[in-house]
Formats: sequence, structure tokens, C-alpha cells
Amino acid sequence: MSMMTNPSVTTRIERWPVAGAFTIARNSQTEVELIVAEVSDGTHVGRGEATPIYYEGETAELCAEAIAMRAKARTPLTRESLLDTMMEGAARNALDCALWELEAKQAGKPVWQLAGLPQPAPAATAFTISLAEPATMEAAAKAASGRHAMLKIKLDADRIEERVAAVRRGAPDARLIVDANESWDDLDIGAEARALAALGVEMIEQPVSAGEEDLLLGLGAPIPFCADESCHTHEDLDRCEGRFQAVNIKLDKAGGLTEALLLAEKARMRGMAVMVGCMLSTSLGIAPAALLAPRAKWIDLDGPLLLARDRPGGFALKDGLLVPPAAPFWG
Repeated sequence: MSMMTNPSVTTRIERWPVAGAFTIARNSQTEVELIVAEVSDGTHVGRGEATPIYYEGETAELCAEAIAMRAKARTPLTRESLLDTMMEGAARNALDCALWELEAKQAGKPVWQLAGLPQPAPAATAFTISLAEPATMEAAAKAASGRHAMLKIKLDADRIEERVAAVRRGAPDARLIVDANESWDDLDIGAEARALAALGVEMIEQPVSAGEEDLLLGLGAPIPFCADESCHTHEDLDRCEGRFQAVNIKLDKAGGLTEALLLAEKARMRGMAVMVGCMLSTSLGIAPAALLAPRAKWIDLDGPLLLARDRPGGFALKDGLLVPPAAPFWG
């Protein structure tokens, strides 16, 4: 994108309540704090939403400061320049996505067309079952099974098979994937993978801590491992190859749609499958991530579905499918 002058940039911090609580191996949340960036050329406004990655030390305040600092720089404010002038993470994601929408509005065409991607279409997304007592997880799975064909089970290192078996009872026909959120370093991971395969689990996300990827070497597991915390950008693929068979691409980790598209292509070239995921977010944060859905084997874009409310005109759930909004530029 070329401009005579840099667009003006504004940011705001928003807090959105979670529907109940969202619980994983690391923590439990009842609300999510988001950073929203808006860029304007005086005629058009582009918007980008991001969720600070708390386990990387990010906060909404720090993201807002990073965006403000980048906006004041003399370097041209373009998507391409962000890759060289900002670290990956939520701040760059919000700014990158805002620039995508601004460029789309300037061109008078939707973002998917600008990026050379297929038009977004309804797609099945995983729905997250939070870590809880097995009976609670079974009830949650039963409630979700009629609306979601695939469930993502949050686990830690305790009662793994018991919890997955409970979810399977609650949703006997659902596709199952699990997310250990780095909690299995001290377990026999190969044995756990074999036990979960017998319960119909088709993928295990991030069983080991980032930096401990070698624990996955030579396991010969019957189901694939997918890197999440271990893979933020395409530069992380070297340490993932041979250990993980897939990568979970999240725009907040990658630092925007621009890097996410590059990561997806680099992963494909290495023979690795792609999952497109998200943090807790509204539909504004999901819209650019959903453009990657045609390239993904697993889609996990339930962020808005886990909130107590969403932005007006956001994604809808219909017949088990996540339906993109009819917005002219992100839709």
C-alpha cells in the first residue's frame, strides 16, 4: 500500500465479558481485554482488533503504547513495513488488520479479494470445552453436540483419559481435538496419544512447553501434534518440523494477517497441516482469521461464541456452521 502521508492512528481498550468462565491449564477468565486500532486517511477508516497474549507478558496498555510509538515513527506506515519495524504479537496484529481494511476500502474491494483468497464461506468451527470436573465437561459436551460437529477439549496433566472419555460420552458423534496448553512435559506423551486415539481424538495441540519440542521426537504417535505456543511466525518452523505435524496459526501470535498468510504458505511447503485458531475475541478479531479457513484442516474460531455478547452484525452460528458477516470489506 502506498500513501503520500501516513494515516492517522487511534487506539482504544475494550473489555468484554465471557459467557461463564473460560478455563485452561494456565488460568480461568471471566472477561477478555482487547485492543482496537483504527487507521484513517481522512476519508476511509480501517479497523483491527487484537487480544494481548498474556503468557508472553502482553497487556492492552503495552499494546496501545507500541501502536502509538509506531504511528509516530517517520517510516511509512504500511503492512509491509510492519514486518520490519514491529515485533510479532497483538499490537502488530491490530495495526496490520486495520491497514488491510483501510487498503480494501481505498481499493473498493473486500480484503479476501485484495489478498487473492477465496470468498469467506460458512465453515464448521471447533467449540471449546473448558477444563473442569469430568461430569461438568460431559454436560458441556452434551449441550454443544447438537450445534457443533467438532469439540476442542482443554486439558492439563490430570485425569486426561477420564476427562476425554466424559466428553466422548456427552458427544458420541463429535470430532474431538484436545489442547494441553504445554502441560505434558513430565508425562509419557506417546502413551497418552495412543490412549486418546482410542477415544477418537484426531489431534493433540501443544502437549509440551515451548522450548521443549525435542520431547516429541521419535514418539511415533498415532495422531498428529499441532504447535501453538511453539510457533508464532514462519521463523519458528525450523524448531517445529519433525516434532509437530501441524501448526496453529493465530493472528495475535503471528502479528497480523500479512505474516499469517506467509506462515500458512511456509508450513504447506514443509508438508505441515494448518489449523487456524484464535484467542477470546469479538467478530472483528475473527474476520481476518476466517480468511485462512480454506487453507486449514482444523478451524477453531469460536472466540465470539464464548463471549456473553458480540459486536452487532458479527458471525452467526447456523446449522453448526460459523457464517461470516455480510460486511462489505471483511465479509
